Amino acid sequence: MASGVLIFAEQREGKFRKVAFELLNIGKQIADKLGGPLSAVVVGKGIKDLASSLGKYGAQKVYVIDGDQFALYSTEAYASAVAEAAKKADAAVLLTGNTAMGKDLTPRVAAKLGVGMATDCTALEVEGGKLIATRPVYSGKCYLKVEFAGTPAVASVRPNTYPTASEAGGTAELVEISVSVEPKAKVKEVIKTGEGKIELTEAERIVSGGRGIKDKANFKILEELASVIKAAVGASRAAVDSGYATVDMQVGQTGKIVNPTLYMAFGISGAIQHLAGMRTSKVIVAVNKDPEAPIFQKADYGIVDDLFKVAPIMTEEFKKLLKE
Repeated sequence: MASGVLIFAEQREGKFRKVAFELLNIGKQIADKLGGPLSAVVVGKGIKDLASSLGKYGAQKVYVIDGDQFALYSTEAYASAVAEAAKKADAAVLLTGNTAMGKDLTPRVAAKLGVGMATDCTALEVEGGKLIATRPVYSGKCYLKVEFAGTPAVASVRPNTYPTASEAGGTAELVEISVSVEPKAKVKEVIKTGEGKIELTEAERIVSGGRGIKDKANFKILEELASVIKAAVGASRAAVDSGYATVDMQVGQTGKIVNPTLYMAFGISGAIQHLAGMRTSKVIVAVNKDPEAPIFQKADYGIVDDLFKVAPIMTEEFKKLLKE
């Protein structure tokens, strides 16, 4: 009988994404309750040494799928690789991150395995020997508890939902898997945008601007604040549509779903589509001139004032606090 947990440890250019260590943490908790091992699968080119490092974070076995065809992410190649690892592992649970890659990969892996899945999960529990996943529905206004009929139970987890696994020593058994894939389409090149920026979906702190920012140049005010507190800079759809910010900065139902410890919203009214993308933030701070702005209903702290006056004051105050 299948037992244990297999996590997909997402890596880019030889570095694991933060969500991989979050999955190792919750994966270990679930594996302990199910009475099985914690395993991981790593896909890429020249990643054997990288894969072996997961033993220090609790992985007992790591399935390595290494080859030229996996150098750059492609849906067909990675889906075939992860599905093959899931069959080899015979785990009861397969976890992925609900990242850009995870959103593309997870449904295809589930289809190859002939099972259902739960996406963007915000909580995972074991009840009666079965995985129960909690996920948002209706733009995050309600939460649904999902039980899985097939094995493995496939679930993608929202980044920043769980703490990362601590380094505790240990080694993992490496199992190399050969997967032959001839994808219909091949990725020749990846063109990067936002080089050097903190990725929104993994950010612990986010400073976002809305239509109230009034001009693209005014985002510099928020960038200065973000730089002081080491935050990512986001934007509402209204700001993106107005040309003040780029699409990769968009937070919301039609943008990126974020889950930071601190979310600061400047000049954002709080349309339901935006709230759907950031409502699970641990602490929400809103700055808006309109006291009736919907964002204040969700905010933990609200300032009714001009963002162009408040943001620079916050920047200076944070500088003072961080010096102490």
